[in-house]
Amino acid sequence: MKRWGDISQDTADHLSPASVLDHAEMAVVVTDRFSNLLYWNPFAEQLFGRPSRPAGSRDPAALSMGIMEKDHPLAVELAKHVLRGGVWEGTFDVTRADGTMIYVRAQAVPLRHSSGSVTGIVITAREAMRSNEREKDRFGLLERIGERLAGSLYVEETLKRVAEMLVPQFADHCFIELMENDRLIRRVSTHVQNWTPPPDSWRPVGAEIHYPSGHYAESAMRRQETILVEDFSQVSYPSASVASAKLCGEIGMTSAIVAPLCVRGEILGLMYLGLSNLTDRRNPHYDAFDRDFVGAIATRVALAVDNALLFEEERHTAESFQKHLLPRALPQLDGLSIAVRYYPAAPLASHGQGIQTQVGGDWYDVIPLSAGRVGIVIGDVEGRGAKAAAIMGQLRAALRAFAQDDKSPADILARLDEWTRIVATPEHGPGGADISVSPIVTCQYMVYDAWSRQLSFANAGHAPPLLLIDGTCQELDITEVGQPLGVHAKGIHADLVYKEETRTLPPGASLLLYTDGLVDRRPTRDPEGNAPSQEENLQLLCDKLAKLGDIPVEEVADAATVAVPGEIDDDMAILVIRSSAVDLEVEERTFPAQPIMVGEARRMAAEAFTGWNVPEERAELACLLVSEVVTNVVLHAATASVPRRELTMDGPPMPFEESWDFPGLEEEPGGEKEFTLRLRRGAESVWVEVFDQDLRLPRIRSAGENDEGGRGLYLVDQLASRWGSRPTHEGKAVWFEIPTRTR
Repeated sequence: MKRWGDISQDTADHLSPASVLDHAEMAVVVTDRFSNLLYWNPFAEQLFGRPSRPAGSRDPAALSMGIMEKDHPLAVELAKHVLRGGVWEGTFDVTRADGTMIYVRAQAVPLRHSSGSVTGIVITAREAMRSNEREKDRFGLLERIGERLAGSLYVEETLKRVAEMLVPQFADHCFIELMENDRLIRRVSTHVQNWTPPPDSWRPVGAEIHYPSGHYAESAMRRQETILVEDFSQVSYPSASVASAKLCGEIGMTSAIVAPLCVRGEILGLMYLGLSNLTDRRNPHYDAFDRDFVGAIATRVALAVDNALLFEEERHTAESFQKHLLPRALPQLDGLSIAVRYYPAAPLASHGQGIQTQVGGDWYDVIPLSAGRVGIVIGDVEGRGAKAAAIMGQLRAALRAFAQDDKSPADILARLDEWTRIVATPEHGPGGADISVSPIVTCQYMVYDAWSRQLSFANAGHAPPLLLIDGTCQELDITEVGQPLGVHAKGIHADLVYKEETRTLPPGASLLLYTDGLVDRRPTRDPEGNAPSQEENLQLLCDKLAKLGDIPVEEVADAATVAVPGEIDDDMAILVIRSSAVDLEVEERTFPAQPIMVGEARRMAAEAFTGWNVPEERAELACLLVSEVVTNVVLHAATASVPRRELTMDGPPMPFEESWDFPGLEEEPGGEKEFTLRLRRGAESVWVEVFDQDLRLPRIRSAGENDEGGRGLYLVDQLASRWGSRPTHEGKAVWFEIPTRTR
């Protein structure tokens, strides 16, 4: 080589156009005017994963280069455009021969004869993410947007994340509008440099948007394709309003892209991006590549919005389901303040569980019982989802029904345990054997009498309540904690598993009943990487509750909710009750069960009602019913006081033939029959209870036309707001309630 630029003949042979294209790291495809394949370089074979074709091939697969069917109309349009002498640039989704899909950026230019006529098409292409630095920046942004959208399950959060990613990096203005009942509503309005549109110019968030016919946004929705307005100074479109057009002129709108948000063939809304003179950009105009890029973003946004809308709909359904399974309103009870809270768990979006964490089997209930007593329950069905909530609903309904029998808490849990086994989903093994598994349920059931302050309870594997009194917080002392419902061993009756205990609740004391979601939080780790245990969280909860002092129960519930750090990992139920600081009014007296005592009992009731300032009309009605109930007791009570006794044997077992003789067993202790009248004063009612030693519960019977009796309980049923009877350890109690306020 004698001078710069001189090459040898051998080198010149290797620099032929065909040789250069064979080594080019870019796909080059040449066709004639009739789409006959004229050339396909080795990189095209590698990119599209298809073997080279001989000149003149008309293999449709080769000619389409694997372009996906949805882009075929676009390929036809580009061929027409280039054959007319134009240049086209765009992006295709391509399916390779091995089934993989790639994103291909292509440019098509006319193939011209020396005479200048167009004889074919030259297409150059590369995988879009490897084209050049500009595309790397754009697709890097696209990847980040996809990652951020994948972590959101809420519509507002999803849209906010999109706007944050696009403004100001890619746009000066971003509007996102969604369809709501056939109305286009603006949901996002984000602008560069915290700039805010003047009032009455661009429509604000929440406003309904109307684009006139011929507007580029209207065209994007109608045609379901991304529309590019490269330079507003070169085109003219109808304006949404006079004020909007004026503002666009003031800020110098230069370019815009509008992309429809389409999913499953339906339009969810629009995404609008705009550039203006509010920023000094190297290029203040969008181009065809930007249009394709925004279209790709819109596809991801549409999917994310659709997922978020579906999630919010399912969440609303699940929460409504849970809400209607729990008590809608709590009763007003004498001598007891109550506060409740229920919180569904936050969704585990990163775990792909979504709505499964929104609903669970936690429940609480407050059940009015006889004579002002109240049943208090909190429980937790193992697991999450609609199945756990459905089981919870059945158990809650069953427990309310069982509670009306006014039996002891242990008896109620024993019956609920049987019901838990009944509601188990029927399953059968390979041989047809029943392998149904009962749901595991923990439950705490209490009965509280505000007049005596007596708290009776039984526990089925549930966490003990927290007792708050005099600046202290500790677990209620529970001696007998039974097995969860549905899990005790076969052959052991539930009566042996659940034991009743009794405590006296001090004046002004509070009880906090809760499910494990309160202390079992999604871990918040300290700098050393240690997550607190449930025991540590429980101690933290007690420490914070102990410092609250004498505050309303509603504030206690709120404080307990936030006392433990971390996100709620399981649904959570809280029930706070507080006993009255003052004693409630009660009168009680025992009478011999003699007819003459009916008048004495009525006189006692009249004096009590007068002292309690019960309205005269209500007091007379209550006294009438006292007479009827006491008369019924006097006539039908047992002839002697026969308390229930337990049969016990000391020493070794006796022979069979002798074990039936126990001295005194056949003898019933004598004594004069008697009854006890108890009167209770509430804020809006008075309760009357009559106790005797007869084990037979009363019932309403139909009295004949000439019968002298048989109408007492009928009067009670007709005139009292509520009435009933319940067994006691010594016999039974008949009770009724009379409101003290006239209707």
